[in-house]
Amino acid sequence: MTLAFVALGLDHRHIYGMTENMLATGAECLGYWTDGAPETLAGFIKRFPDIPRIETLEEAFAGGASLALISAVPADRAALAIAAMQRGMDVMTDKPGCTTLEQLDEIKTCVSETGRIWSINFSERFEVPAVTRATELVQAGAIGKVVNTVGLGPHRLNCATRPDWFFQRERYGGILTDIASHQIDQFLHFTGVDTAEITHAFTTNNASPGDPGLQDFGELSLRSGTATGYIRVDWYTPDALPTWGDGRLTILGTEGYIELRKYVDVGGADGTDHLILVTQDRCERIDASDAGLPYFERFAQDVLNRTETAMTQQHCFLVMELALKAQQLAETERL
Repeated sequence: MTLAFVALGLDHRHIYGMTENMLATGAECLGYWTDGAPETLAGFIKRFPDIPRIETLEEAFAGGASLALISAVPADRAALAIAAMQRGMDVMTDKPGCTTLEQLDEIKTCVSETGRIWSINFSERFEVPAVTRATELVQAGAIGKVVNTVGLGPHRLNCATRPDWFFQRERYGGILTDIASHQIDQFLHFTGVDTAEITHAFTTNNASPGDPGLQDFGELSLRSGTATGYIRVDWYTPDALPTWGDGRLTILGTEGYIELRKYVDVGGADGTDHLILVTQDRCERIDASDAGLPYFERFAQDVLNRTETAMTQQHCFLVMELALKAQQLAETERL
């Protein structure tokens, strides 16, 4: 059986990877719908010239697809996802999957009523082979019990090419809701916990006074009964870095640690997906670029078989709940 999907909203470039990776599973894209002509439209057409444009959202819902990929403006993603699920479609959405706790509650209700899947493509895990290899090592017990993670998510601002919504707090959801959801996902994934609390959260605008709605720095701490984590995200990546951000993750276990230098190794080896493993008997750098991206094939099978092999629904809900609560805490403490 061939899985058919539509792309709804092209407002963020993550739709490129979502579409490409689903096509690689053998799924078929019936078309895309987007409101207006976002800056990302030309890039989508260049990458996928054979995918037709669907003129109306209603046509997209009625075209026979069983899956919707959503990368609209963050504040609009929840409503689109709910509409798709109510029409019998499962959903893979870009992060953040929603921008308020009220939206999250509405999504939970819709999932419960419809039995549909609502999945968020946390690309800093699901589109990074080094994270795949780290998962294998952690699950094999290479570093013992994971007790702490440190996730760093720096990004390049590219101010001149950003759309208006990028600078509007209510539209993008805040820096912790947006970027830090990646690192929260990785904390929960690698520690294996199913509950956590935010112990500290902070956001500010240090370098963009002309755009007061932008939060260009954020940090948070969280803990569970057995593990703690620290997360830092920002929009300060300097122009000389050869990629959009020096994203890193350190996973500390009771018998060793793993450091991931996901996109670049400044002053070190060329390429991406650098994994450093230090244990009682190993201290080595591993090229993890060939480790694969299993999320997309697993997600396709989940849609077809009604399973939860790519990511559990509860995990997805919890990531967004923690990100939204961190954002709320940071903004409350600043008042």
